[in-house]
Amino acid sequence: MMGRRSDTVSLDTLGCKLNKAESDSLGRSLADIGCELVTPDDNPGVYILNTCTVTHVADRKSRHLLRLARRRNPNCLIVATGCYAERVPQELERMPEVDLVIGNGDKARLPDMLKQQMQGDGPGARHPRLRRTRSFIEVQQGCNQFCSYCIVPYVRGRECSREADEVVNDVRRSADEGYREVVLTGTRIGSYRGGLGSLIQRVLDETEVRRLRLSSLQAPEITPDLLGLWQDSRLCRHFHIPLQSGSDTVLQRMGRRYTAADYRLAVCQIRERIPDVAITTDIMVGFPGETPEEFAESYRFCDQTAFAGIHVFQYSARPGTRAAHMGVTIADNIRKERSEAMLRLAKITSYNFRSRYISRYIDVLWEQRSSGGLWSGLTDNYIKAITQSDEHLANRCLPAKVSACSADYVTAELVL
Repeated sequence: MMGRRSDTVSLDTLGCKLNKAESDSLGRSLADIGCELVTPDDNPGVYILNTCTVTHVADRKSRHLLRLARRRNPNCLIVATGCYAERVPQELERMPEVDLVIGNGDKARLPDMLKQQMQGDGPGARHPRLRRTRSFIEVQQGCNQFCSYCIVPYVRGRECSREADEVVNDVRRSADEGYREVVLTGTRIGSYRGGLGSLIQRVLDETEVRRLRLSSLQAPEITPDLLGLWQDSRLCRHFHIPLQSGSDTVLQRMGRRYTAADYRLAVCQIRERIPDVAITTDIMVGFPGETPEEFAESYRFCDQTAFAGIHVFQYSARPGTRAAHMGVTIADNIRKERSEAMLRLAKITSYNFRSRYISRYIDVLWEQRSSGGLWSGLTDNYIKAITQSDEHLANRCLPAKVSACSADYVTAELVL
């Protein structure tokens, strides 16, 4: 470790919005000790990967990025942290590309460890430029549910909520720094101690946040009182509610605490109260013992619900979970067929949602410009929009008229 520049740091993140929030916080702490945040292509002295381990695919992506970082810069210090590092640190420690493995519980130690390696400028010398329009703020972490397939409670621990004053202060700081959108995130934010609704109301009352988005909610957490908060137009009209399966028998084996009817009721309540709302979800295919009839139930449920977006993933056995010992494994080719079928449906339902906006006006928070000169951004109800403009649009919320709809986004013309 001696002789390496540790004052330039690249910070990559995989996985959930909670990981993104923790990376944001880590980035601030690194800036406070004088680190300059750069991209992996900028030859950093330190490369940090905040890993995910929710599936074997996430594990593989983590290993790939760590190896890629070493190929890019053979002399940098490579650090693996996050959920993969918490679950099986020995796997990452065996990788010759990785110098340091830090679990979730020790993430906060990283800035102090790097500070000891600092050379040159003192604390506060280099602060990252504002490169993004969205700030992720952690409100809680951990989960007490222990669904049969899920490794998260084992790598994140039991539910623990941050103090409301801390959250409000973080939102206020993000708004003061120029962020136009704040995302409240956590492992299970609906279980926030003291009530999520009360926290949201405080944020709306006590900060100048322009847009407030929630990362994810469970169906039983949708209540009339909570939905009443959406009378404030600053709350984004987007609900991500993991379904996992539309079959009650599969939900029962998964250990989910709702039925398909419960979920449908939550969706109906949201749509009755919030016009043009986007509801997105997660769907798992190939859960142990999933029969053709159970998959068909899940497919029909998604078709009837007409989600604005569906994240489809194949079941991945996580050692230590109950589902890993259930047996009745679904063959790889069948899981793949079911995944492809659900993905085709996801494309249809998401396209149908976006196509309703052709010739309508939308407000877009523009974020970045591609090499081809196209700007991209998001509406409050999570529609990706692109436009052609020579103006600098980053971090500006501007109206546009939708002219066309494609497989993944809408094309819009600025209204200036």
